[in-house]
Amino acid sequence: MASLFESLTIRSVRLKNRIIVSPMCQYSSTDGFINDWHLVHLGSRAVGGAAAVMTEATAVSPGGRISPGDLGIWKDEHIEGLKRVTDFIAAHDAIPGIQLAHAGRKASHQVPWKGGEALTKEEGAWPTIAPSAIAFKEGEPAPGEMSIEEIRDCVVQFRTAAERALRAGFKIIEIHGAHGYLINEFLSPASNKRKDTYGGSFENRSRFLVDIVESIRQVWPQEYPLIVRISATDWTSDGWNGDDSVMLGKLLETKGVDLLDCSTGGNISGVRIELKPMYQVPFAERIKKETSLLSGAVGLITTAAECEQIIAQGKADVVFLARQLLRDPYFPLHAAKELGVDVPWPEQYQRAKK
Repeated sequence: MASLFESLTIRSVRLKNRIIVSPMCQYSSTDGFINDWHLVHLGSRAVGGAAAVMTEATAVSPGGRISPGDLGIWKDEHIEGLKRVTDFIAAHDAIPGIQLAHAGRKASHQVPWKGGEALTKEEGAWPTIAPSAIAFKEGEPAPGEMSIEEIRDCVVQFRTAAERALRAGFKIIEIHGAHGYLINEFLSPASNKRKDTYGGSFENRSRFLVDIVESIRQVWPQEYPLIVRISATDWTSDGWNGDDSVMLGKLLETKGVDLLDCSTGGNISGVRIELKPMYQVPFAERIKKETSLLSGAVGLITTAAECEQIIAQGKADVVFLARQLLRDPYFPLHAAKELGVDVPWPEQYQRAKK
């Protein structure tokens, strides 16, 4: 049996293999509501054999959206549509997961295919918030520095979103602490210049995330996994780095987090990153080896051989696939065949299995 297709149980949730559909923004919602595009997009990856299917970054408040097209879970009316999708995913032997997010200073932007720039007043821009009043890049409006009350309100928004996620049928929550969005902005000394209990030291910069984790764990069942996605490095000498990520992992393992999903970058504009296959895997490997957490590898992982190598060599416990699953929703089924593993196909597709 190829290591990639060995099952993995996290708390009470059993993953049938080690392939997870990474959160991928679709920018296709209106007022945060899920629709048929998301049903087909997420549902086809469940049919395609992934062990778990994660929604895109799902905003915990309207102001936390990256764009007006972001998926949302800030009101009860969102639950019914989400439940339709989780029911479909579960019916096809995959675990439904949701990524809870707040975009911070990177909110209020146009969708990518319309340029992705900060919205203008005429386009419906809304005020953005961050740990410090520092714009993401030159020419963009500076966010408002969050008050302690606003920080506490945001923690409550994450907690309430988790309660809705449970009602909507999700069994995995991932907290989005990466890619320069709000939690990442608090973690990194490059974007957090606060002088209070949420800034300065590593402990203080981590406090916002810890508050969110602890608040979610109060309402999220103990039998269900809680994942955190991090940017394991800012790729700059004065920002967040791999050592910080290991320290954070050791902190989060005491707070009820089960797995770190290890991405990188996105918090500092203009940083040049040498992109190559599996370039982020070493960060997941460090988390796996230096903490008691499970780790997930993501980023330019595109072949069955690469996935198998990561799992078989103990570099990570799961792989999160994104663009490769956009190219091929049935990649897990094809990878199983390539690795000589016989896995079930949907009954409707049996005639094509050989």
